[in-house]
Amino acid sequence: MKLILLRHGESTWNKENRFTGWTDVELSETGISEAKEAGKILSERGVDFDVCFTSYLKRAVHTLNYVLAETDNDHLPVAKSWKLNERHYGALQGLNKADTAKKYGEEQVKIWRRSFDVRPPVLSEDDERNPSFRKTYKDVDKKELPLAESLKDTIARVVPYYKAEIEPYLKQGKNVLIAAHGNSLRALVMYLENISEKDILELNLPTAVPLVYDLDENLSVVRKEFLGDPETIAAKMKKVANQGKTAK
Repeated sequence: MKLILLRHGESTWNKENRFTGWTDVELSETGISEAKEAGKILSERGVDFDVCFTSYLKRAVHTLNYVLAETDNDHLPVAKSWKLNERHYGALQGLNKADTAKKYGEEQVKIWRRSFDVRPPVLSEDDERNPSFRKTYKDVDKKELPLAESLKDTIARVVPYYKAEIEPYLKQGKNVLIAAHGNSLRALVMYLENISEKDILELNLPTAVPLVYDLDENLSVVRKEFLGDPETIAAKMKKVANQGKTAK
């Protein structure tokens, strides 16, 4: 079976180097091009899939839509869940990462962005950014909606969802595509590859580059591959890693 993980294309806030989290921003023009290119690469490489999953956030949903169009797969079933949303960045959401690094230090921002169990500053319940105020989440128990999350918190919602909703398709021999976010996908990669809490700190997933896993009958990873030009992928990873550094 194949499991394809795809981080959304560049969003408008990625372009502006802002903490995004659950803020529902659109893809940038570059992000749209990246999403289309991801679809073309999947098509050219003959990577087929049977069912798709994505988050409630439009940058992931729209990335998936472009991929489905490019691969002539608009007919495929798509399941959406808030449990595949990006990590909630709390009170950091909307702030420029470089400016925040200048104020608090690059090391502190790296901890907020890439550590395992440290949460960013928490939103107050009356903050307009509280997801419980959005109709998107009107059917979700308010007690489940976060006001800030660490990667550990993100794993606590992503991995159980993967086991309950996605693994059954893989066990049936279906190929699955998940279009989601940097941290919700880092949570899955950590689980799939058994990456340590220390090593996950250095994992940076590039925008709109398909990561294809071949899984055995026990759903263990047999092989993995990023699809695309290696130099372009490396440059994208470096760009993600540098987002929390002060402007030079």
